[in-house]
Amino acid sequence: MNVAEVMLVIGGILLAALAADTLGRRTRLPRVTLLLLLGLAVGPSGMALIPDGVEAWYPLTADLALVMVAFLLGGELTVSTLRQHGRDVMTVSLVVVVVTAIVVLTGLVLAGFPTELAILLGVIATSTDPAAVADVVHESRARGPTTRVLLGVVAVDDAWGILMLSLGLAWVLAASDPSSAWSAVLGGGFEIVGALGVGFAVGIPMALLTGRLNEGEPTLTEAVGGVLLSGGLALAFGVSHLLAAMVTGAVVANLARHHRRPFRAIEGIEWPFMAVFFVLSGAMLRFDAVAAALGLVAGFVALRVLGRLSGGLVAASLAKDRSIASVWLGPALLPQAGVALGMALVVSARIPEWGPTVLAATMASTVFFELVGPVCTRRVLEHVGEAL
Repeated sequence: MNVAEVMLVIGGILLAALAADTLGRRTRLPRVTLLLLLGLAVGPSGMALIPDGVEAWYPLTADLALVMVAFLLGGELTVSTLRQHGRDVMTVSLVVVVVTAIVVLTGLVLAGFPTELAILLGVIATSTDPAAVADVVHESRARGPTTRVLLGVVAVDDAWGILMLSLGLAWVLAASDPSSAWSAVLGGGFEIVGALGVGFAVGIPMALLTGRLNEGEPTLTEAVGGVLLSGGLALAFGVSHLLAAMVTGAVVANLARHHRRPFRAIEGIEWPFMAVFFVLSGAMLRFDAVAAALGLVAGFVALRVLGRLSGGLVAASLAKDRSIASVWLGPALLPQAGVALGMALVVSARIPEWGPTVLAATMASTVFFELVGPVCTRRVLEHVGEAL
C-alpha cells in the first residue's frame, strides 16, 4: 500500500465512524454494531473495497484499542467502588465464567463433539469483548450500580479467562503429555502474576508523576505514554497486556489523589483507535468460516447464550446488593471478539491438531456475538433504567 491509500482508508474509517455515531443516536443501534456491519460490507466477505494489506493492521489496532479500554476499566476499580460493589463484582464475574464454561462444555459433549474440543471451546466461551461493552456504556451514558458492576466484571474478566485457558489447556494436554499440562498451568500463573507486576511497576510512578505539569498536551503525552509502556512491557514479557493495563489504571485511580486527568486524556483519544479496530474486526469476519463449521458454530453460539443467561440467574441469587440487576448481567456480557480470537490463537499454537477447528469456530461465532451482543448490552442498560 502507498501513503495515499493508507490516508484514504484511515480517513474513510473515521468519517464512517462519525456517520455510525450519528445513525446510532437516531436508531438506538450501538455504533459498535454499525461499524462491524460496515467492515463486513467493505471487507473480503462483502464488496472487497478495502485494499490488500489493510488487514495486517488488525493486530496492532486491536492491541492499541484494547489497552486503552483496559486502562479506563481499571480506573473504575477504586477502593470506594470495591467497598461498595467489590464482592458482587467478583461473585458475578466468577459465577458467569464458570457457568458459561460448564454449559458450553456439557452441551457440546452431549451433542456428540469430542471432549477435548468441548473443553477448549468452553474455555473460549468465557471471554468478553471489553471494548464493545465499554463503548456501549459510554455511548449510552449509562450510570448506576448495575453499570458499575458490569464494568467491574468486564475489567476482571481477562484474569478469569487466562486462568480458565491455562486449566483447559492443561486438561487437554494431560491426556497425552503430563509435563505439557504442568507447563500450561505454570504458564497461566506466570501470565497473571507477570501482568500484575507490570501494572504496579508502571502504575505507581505514573500515579505519582503524571498531572504535575500544566493541563493540555503534556498530560495527554504522559497518559498515552504510560498506557503504551504498560501494554508494551506486558507483550515483551509474554504476559496479558489487557490485565497489565487494567492494573495500571486501577493503581493510578487509587494512588493519584491530586488528579484524574490521565483518564480524561485517554477518553479523548480512544475513539479513533476503537473505530479502526471495529471496522477491521468486521472486515476480518469470513462467511466461508461459518459455512465450514456451521453445526459446531450454531451449537457453540446457542450454548454460550444459554450459559450467559444461566450465569446471570445464578449470580442474581448470590449478589449481596439486591439493587443490582445481576440477573441481566449475563445478556449484557454477550459481546465477544478480540480476546476470544487471541485465546483461539493460543490454542492453535499449543494444540495444533485442534487449532484449525477452534479458530474457525471462534472466528465464525464472533459474527453473531459482535453484531448482536452490543445490542443486548444496550437493551439491558435501558431495561434497568441506567442508560440515557
